[in-house]
Amino acid sequence: MIRSTVWRAVSLAAAVAVTTLAAVPAAHAGTYAKTKHPIVLVHGFIGFDNILGIQYFYDIPNKLRDEGATVYIASVNPSQTTEFRGEELVQQMKQWAAKDGVTKFNLIGHSHGGPTVRYAAGTVPAMVASVSTVAGTHFGSKVADDILAGTTPGGGFDQTATAGLKLIAWLSGNKTTSDADLLTALKALSTPGAAAFNAKFPVGAPTTTCGTGPERASINGNSMRWYSFSGTSVKTNGWDISDAILAETAKYFGTEPNDGLVSRCSSHWGRVVKDNYTWNHLDEINQVLGTIGTNSPDPVSFYKQHANRLKWAGL
Repeated sequence: MIRSTVWRAVSLAAAVAVTTLAAVPAAHAGTYAKTKHPIVLVHGFIGFDNILGIQYFYDIPNKLRDEGATVYIASVNPSQTTEFRGEELVQQMKQWAAKDGVTKFNLIGHSHGGPTVRYAAGTVPAMVASVSTVAGTHFGSKVADDILAGTTPGGGFDQTATAGLKLIAWLSGNKTTSDADLLTALKALSTPGAAAFNAKFPVGAPTTTCGTGPERASINGNSMRWYSFSGTSVKTNGWDISDAILAETAKYFGTEPNDGLVSRCSSHWGRVVKDNYTWNHLDEINQVLGTIGTNSPDPVSFYKQHANRLKWAGL
């Protein structure tokens, strides 16, 4: 059942990405989200930057730009190690800096994008003003642990799922399509994989189990802000086809609060601003196509509010 659940998730991501038309950006409206440094949005596992005009962070970049923000969208491998994805991000940051004269960035990563932006902060700290993570897989995911426990490397399922991941990478224009690999990513997202990564990049870690970390922390003398957020709901909208999949993966957490793929405690890094939004793992990025629970907060407004927080912090 675990294998079929993950394959449905891969298929769903590809189907959503290739069958929907792009939204037209609205006219510029204000300066509410006009941060000093540009914002970089970094997608997670089985993610993409933009496929046929559809953004992983659905309608979020456009709305941030409407409120004055400069926004870059990273294109990193959907299924690779944190270090592999992080190095891709670093190279893109350097290209943007050279092209546009940018000196620092505000990094925001969802899911596996959380550790990915931490890699960039640890590797090129002089280029990072802040690190924000939404449902970051900082301490791994029990879903990855369970899949690895029941998956044989090189099996038919692994090959088929990897092919789906490579399709997503190819459609999004990612230049490392051939390197997408399911088991490689799952190992990075597992509890042991996360622990190994955290040992190399510890800055911002919670000071107690399931606690909060520092809001300000420096790497090599470069001070930056650290924030984390997450949801703890699973079934939020009966019309959202992804809820059924997340309801299955949520079972592997037992009674532990989670968003379907990441537990509340695993998402903690830096200052924990809020860790119990009524969102599941896809609601956090306004997917699928904005079908959020009726009584849940608007994810687009959330990102604008966080940009405003960064703005008032002088970032």
